[in-house]
Order: sequence, then structure tokens, then C-alpha cells
Amino acid sequence: MGKVDLNIGIDPELLAQAERLGIDVGGMDERTLRLHLQKVDPAGAEERARRWADENAEAIRVHNEFVRKHGAFGAEWRRW
Repeated sequence: MGKVDLNIGIDPELLAQAERLGIDVGGMDERTLRLHLQKVDPAGAEERARRWADENAEAIRVHNEFVRKHGAFGAEWRRW
């Protein structure tokens, strides 16, 4: 019988990292798996975070510029 993917909705990169480390992901949701991988492979988690920041740098820059120009959403209703 072929391999069946029962981890629908979990980032494939996380699943690949868990497989490389020999971690059984049965019963884990993505949040739990992320937290576990941060504990057992902090360098891998840092690398993923760095790559995510690099891949999304332009969107982050555009968002920050928008907030600088127009303010944060809902700021006019804040009481703090």
C-alpha cells in the first residue's frame, strides 16, 4: 500500500523537517508541531523564520509604509 498523507493542513516544510528528525507527527496539529520543532531543532526554526522574513520582506515594507502614511486600522477607536 502507498503512503497516505493524513496531515492535511500542515505546512509540508514542517512535515519534511519532522521526517528528517524522525519525529512521529501523528496526532499533532501544525501549532503543536511548530512548538515541538522549535524545542528539538531551534536552528531549523530560526532558518524557517529567516527565510519567511526574506520571502515576505517586500510585503512587510509596503504594509509598514501604509501604516506610517495612514495609521493602523482602528486607531481612531483606541482608548489607550
